[in-house]
Amino acid sequence: MTSLSPTLDTPDRQELLPAELMAFLPCATPDAWVEWALANPELLLIDHAQCEKKAASTAMSLLYRYVDQPLLLTKMSQLAREELLHFEQVVKLMEARGIVYRHISASRYAEGLRRHVRGEEPGRLVDILIIGALIEARSCERFARLIPHLDDELAKFYRSLVKSEGRHFEDYLMLARRLAPAPIDARIAFFTDREAELVTTPDTVFRFHSGVPA
Repeated sequence: MTSLSPTLDTPDRQELLPAELMAFLPCATPDAWVEWALANPELLLIDHAQCEKKAASTAMSLLYRYVDQPLLLTKMSQLAREELLHFEQVVKLMEARGIVYRHISASRYAEGLRRHVRGEEPGRLVDILIIGALIEARSCERFARLIPHLDDELAKFYRSLVKSEGRHFEDYLMLARRLAPAPIDARIAFFTDREAELVTTPDTVFRFHSGVPA
C-alpha cells in the first residue's frame, strides 16, 4: 500500500478533481476510511452498486415531483441514465470478480443529511439539491482517494467515474443556486458542517459513505 495523504490538495487529486469541488467539500476523507475500504473490497463494490442505484432513484423522484422545472427535468433525466449505466458497470465488474450482489443496510450518511431538509418549498428542493451536490462531490473525492491503491482495471473505472460524478456535482449545485429565491451560502455551510461530522466520526460498519472505523 502506498502512503496515504489526509489533504484535498495532493497533485493526484488536483489533476482529478475540479477546483470548485475541492473548495466545496469541508474536509478530506480520513486515511482510516481509505484503509478500511481497502480491507473490504467486496463491500466497497456492493455498496458502490447500491449508491449508483439510489442516485438514479433520487433523480427519478425529482423528475416526478418537480414537473414544472424544465432545466431540472433535463438534468435529472441525464443523471438518472448515467447512474443506471454506472450501476450496470459495477454489477458487471463484480460478476467478473466473483462477487455476489446482495442487499446490505444503508450507511447513516445520506439519512444524516436528509434529516435536516426543510419541509416547505422551495426550501425543501434547495436542500435536496445541496445534499445531492455533497453526495456526488464526496463520491468523486473518495474515488480519487482510492485510485492510487487499486488494481489497474478498477482504477481506470473509478477514474472515469470521477469525471461523470463531477458533472453531477456541478449540475446539483447549479440547480440549487438557480432555483433558490435567495443566496444559499449559509445553507451550504450548514450542510457541509453536517457532512464533515458524518465522514470524520466513528461508524460500526463499513460503507462507501461511512465515517471512520469505531
